[in-house]
Amino acid sequence: MKRRKFLGWSVGGAIAALSSRAVAQSSVKQIRIGYQKTGVLVIARQQALLERHFAPKQIAIKWIEFTSGPPLLEAMNTGSVDFGAVGDTPPIFAQAANANIVYVAGSQITNGQGILVPANSTIRTIADLKGKRIGFTKGTSAHNVVIATLEKAGLTYEDVTPVYLSPPDAGPAFANGSIEAWAIWDPYFAIGEKRQNGRILVNAYEVAKTNSFYLANRDFAYANVQHTRDVIKGLADAAQWAEAHRTEVATALAAVTGVPLEVQIVAANRASFVIGAVTDDIIETQQAVADRFHKLGLVPRKISIREIVWRPTQT
Repeated sequence: MKRRKFLGWSVGGAIAALSSRAVAQSSVKQIRIGYQKTGVLVIARQQALLERHFAPKQIAIKWIEFTSGPPLLEAMNTGSVDFGAVGDTPPIFAQAANANIVYVAGSQITNGQGILVPANSTIRTIADLKGKRIGFTKGTSAHNVVIATLEKAGLTYEDVTPVYLSPPDAGPAFANGSIEAWAIWDPYFAIGEKRQNGRILVNAYEVAKTNSFYLANRDFAYANVQHTRDVIKGLADAAQWAEAHRTEVATALAAVTGVPLEVQIVAANRASFVIGAVTDDIIETQQAVADRFHKLGLVPRKISIREIVWRPTQT
C-alpha cells in the first residue's frame, strides 16, 4: 500500500472514530450508576447532585443498588451499568475475567472495614482464627482483608474455613453462630457491632493499605469522556461536603438505604470520603493485592492494574 493512501485511510479512520464518539456522547439519554449502601454515591443520590447537573443536557440518572461489588461489576461488564463504586478486590477478579471496565478514580480507605467476632468469643488474637469459620463475600475487599490478616499472623488460607456469604446472609449467620468471624465493610461492619453483638478483632488498616475505586464501563468512559469527568467532578464535590458534614451524611445514608441512623452515624464518623486520581501509589497498592490473589491461585492469571486505568487522552 502506498504511504499516501495509507495516511489518507488513517486520517479518515481517525475522523470517523472521533465523529462516532461525538455522536455517542450527544445521544446519551441516561447514565446508570451502581451503588451500595454506603459512601459518596449514596450522598450524591440523596442530594440529587448529578441529576441537577445533567438535567439541562436532558440526561437522566438511574440508580441501581447492589449488595456487593462483584455483581455490580458483572452488570458493568455487560453494559447494564455505566459507572459505580466498589472496594479493591472486585475489579481484580473482573479484570482477570477480561471484564470491559476501567478505573476512573480512587479513594484511600482509612477505616470502616475489618473482621468481627462475637463479643464473648474466645478469639482474642489473629492467631486464634486458625481452624475457624470466617464468613465473607468472595471477590470483595473483605476477601482481601482476610488474606492480609492471615498473612500478618503467619497463617495460610488453608488454616481457616472460608464461608462465602453475601452481606445480607452473613449477618444472620454471624448472629446465630454459624460462622465464628465475619469480614465485612460499613455499614454492615457497624451493624455487626451495634445490632449483632460483634467485637472488632482487627481493623483493615492495621494489616494492609486498602483503597476503594470508582469504575466505569470501558466503552462508556471512552465514548463519553466529558460525561465521565462530570460524574467524577460531581462526586468529588459531594465528597468534599461530606468530609465536613458527617452528621448530615449519616442522616442522608439512613434515609436512602434504610439502615438505622445510629448505625450510619458510626459508619459516617469513621469514613474517608475524599476522591482523587488513580495515582501511582494507588496502582502499586492495588497491584500488590492482585499479585497476592494470583499467588494463592484465586485469580487465574497475572494481571496489570495499570492497563485498565482510564486515560481519556489515550484510546
